[in-house]
Amino acid sequence: MGGTVQTDIDPRSLIGRKAYDRNGHKIGTVDEVYLDDATGAPEWAAVRTGLFSRDAFVPLEPSILVDETLRVPYDRALIKDAPDFGVGRHLSPEQELQLYHHYGLDIAAPEPGPPPSDRDFGRLANGES
Repeated sequence: MGGTVQTDIDPRSLIGRKAYDRNGHKIGTVDEVYLDDATGAPEWAAVRTGLFSRDAFVPLEPSILVDETLRVPYDRALIKDAPDFGVGRHLSPEQELQLYHHYGLDIAAPEPGPPPSDRDFGRLANGES
């Protein structure tokens, strides 16, 4: 089971490719690719699914291109339940946030965690304990 694996994905080359979930089930065909506003890197793909008659958004970051097909490392059921924002429109930061949460991905701007305790802060501030 050889085959080429591509991680640096050219967004234009993705359109029209078949997409499969982690179990090898076909999800559909890549319809659109959305680029990151800041970096211009391909970030999301909208996959036209025959099953659900709509486009499902999938993250390109953990996905890979194997032998001309996009392999998305999630279950088809999770992909099917991804928020549906329609295709052809720009994804807003809020919509991206919903997608990140849906797939359990880390977000570039982490949510604030619990504040550090005074003890930790004191040790950091003093440099040496």
